[in-house]
Amino acid sequence: MLFVHILAQAAAAAAPEAAVQQGVTSYAPAFFAAQQPATVVDMLNRIPGFTLDNGASVRGFEGAAGNVLIDGQRPASKSDSLQDILIRIPASKIERIDIIRGGAPGIDMQGKTVMANVIQKKDNSIRGVIAIADNHIDDGRDLGQMRLEGSGALGDVKWEASARAARGLDDGAGAGRGAQITAGGPTVLNGYDAEGDGLFYSLVAAVEAPVLGGSLRLNGRVLTDDFKFEEKTRVVSTPVVDQQYLYLQEQDDTEFGARYTRKLAADWDLELVALRTGRDRLVTENFDAPSVANRLLVERDTVETIGRAVVKYRFDPKLSFEVGGERAVNTLESETTLRSNGTLVRLPAGSVEVEEDRKELFAKAAWRPFETVTVDAGLRYEFPTISSEGDVVLEKSLRYLKPRLAVSWAPLEMTQLRLRLEREVDQLNFNDFVAAGGLNQAGGVTAGNPDLNPGQAWVGEVALEQRFWTSGSVALSYRHSELSDVVDRGPVDAPGGGLFDRPENIGDGTKDVVAVDLTLPFDRLGAKGALLKGNLTKRWSEVTDPTTMETRSQSALRGLDWNATFTWDMPQYNITWGVEAFGAFKETTYRYNLVYTRKLNTYVKPFIEYKPQPDLNIRLELPNATRRNLSDNYAFYGGRRVAGADATSADIKRTNQTPGGTFLRIRKTFG
Repeated sequence: MLFVHILAQAAAAAAPEAAVQQGVTSYAPAFFAAQQPATVVDMLNRIPGFTLDNGASVRGFEGAAGNVLIDGQRPASKSDSLQDILIRIPASKIERIDIIRGGAPGIDMQGKTVMANVIQKKDNSIRGVIAIADNHIDDGRDLGQMRLEGSGALGDVKWEASARAARGLDDGAGAGRGAQITAGGPTVLNGYDAEGDGLFYSLVAAVEAPVLGGSLRLNGRVLTDDFKFEEKTRVVSTPVVDQQYLYLQEQDDTEFGARYTRKLAADWDLELVALRTGRDRLVTENFDAPSVANRLLVERDTVETIGRAVVKYRFDPKLSFEVGGERAVNTLESETTLRSNGTLVRLPAGSVEVEEDRKELFAKAAWRPFETVTVDAGLRYEFPTISSEGDVVLEKSLRYLKPRLAVSWAPLEMTQLRLRLEREVDQLNFNDFVAAGGLNQAGGVTAGNPDLNPGQAWVGEVALEQRFWTSGSVALSYRHSELSDVVDRGPVDAPGGGLFDRPENIGDGTKDVVAVDLTLPFDRLGAKGALLKGNLTKRWSEVTDPTTMETRSQSALRGLDWNATFTWDMPQYNITWGVEAFGAFKETTYRYNLVYTRKLNTYVKPFIEYKPQPDLNIRLELPNATRRNLSDNYAFYGGRRVAGADATSADIKRTNQTPGGTFLRIRKTFG
């Protein structure tokens, strides 16, 4: 605790530029003046102790929230990411940003321990943005981008619109070498080269107007996203064998939403949300080699319709309540067809129609019994019904009660201790319900399993945050989870014979997470305007392998993650420069007949921004400057794995020439 005590002394000696009250710190535009931010995302990235969370990709509205509110409300959108929404808000439109730590009356923390509330100016100015960019890849490709945005008001009617077109890059696709190793046999080497990129278009629009004594906001979004991945492999065997793999994805998204808010009385508020999202996806995979022609076709259509109502009551400045409920109806129609050399292969759950009718009731309260203590509590009850037709016919109803209690205590103005106890229930992933492909992967095709229960956990968390100097912060957190109905991998017999891997509930387990977040300004260390922000997260878990009955980690759990961003604002030269780094990680997936390990090395991106005038921003980046390597290792066991047995063969891929290049963007703002 000596380190925390020293930081507390430093905090007490410095008068912060941000306004502070218990649990809430307000940052006005003056706090960001040296940076000259273009968007609200630029501002959020500089706030000590805050990291943007886009929210979970889950069904329903209640559990999908990120950690940013806009004028006290969640964006009424799910397919449009929180970051994309915030990027469209220019910095010139911001009155202040409130950071709520632990909770505050009148604020729905949505299960988060730290929340940002972006408060916009109440003017009707018309603002616009035009941005063009080019991502020049060192293999000669040019991936252009264009963004047009506008917002304003016509009397009492507010509007905003955005259009974007861009070519995207799969920076994990490159050239490398591999080996196929068989115990007691020869090692067969191979070389491969791959590239992946796509083209997408999106249109987003919203309008808000006074209606029936309240405010009605309508929003819509359409997106078309086409992606292609190609890989050519030469196997140095006798004779030499050439293989080709092609992956094509065509995707169309639509979303239409509405949110109505109204004051029912001085201390009572009503919020209604209606939302419909749809996604049509067609995936084609072709794998060709001598005497081998495999074809996989996946047609998958999903629709989600949500209705939600919330009533909020603020008893006094120290106590607030809200109650509400929502219903989400989700449908999935999936058809997976696999042909091997023209012969149809029957897959478990290859043709499935799934419907989930999910209802949830909730009640929440925020209470500040003392000036230094805030209590944020909630109780949610969900009762979904899941049914499927086609290859798997079933219907089942589930019931889960999810209490939550979070307490924050600030013994000093810049010090806060946060405690949380919650029962979490995962949402079932619709992709787990149906068969999926991977013809170029050693793991091959996997089966689906609609008869899954969601994973559950009792979670306890403790976090200590110390803010210091003007914009510094260090936070240490520990989280322990007691898991049940863990969703992992297991074997299943195919209808026409053969054995496939699929998702399974494998029982109970534990999971632990330790995280350190640091925001370190260098002003007092002689480098005015320099700032380092970073996160280090360590995870470990224990579950029982359903094949070997041994204790192991959960599949695809990243044991160690870290990221760091260093920036240096030099307003005297109108530039900001820095470097972003995302640390190497390793994750292992366990199947009944193989163990798959993926390793990805550190990603580094230096950048510089030049702002010759307040409304013009020129940014140059060097993406993947280190040309990070990645490796895929498949260890095969010749059937079901046995405890203590060695793999009978291995397939190893080392991608050592991932793409890099230069990214240049010019952004012009109006108004």
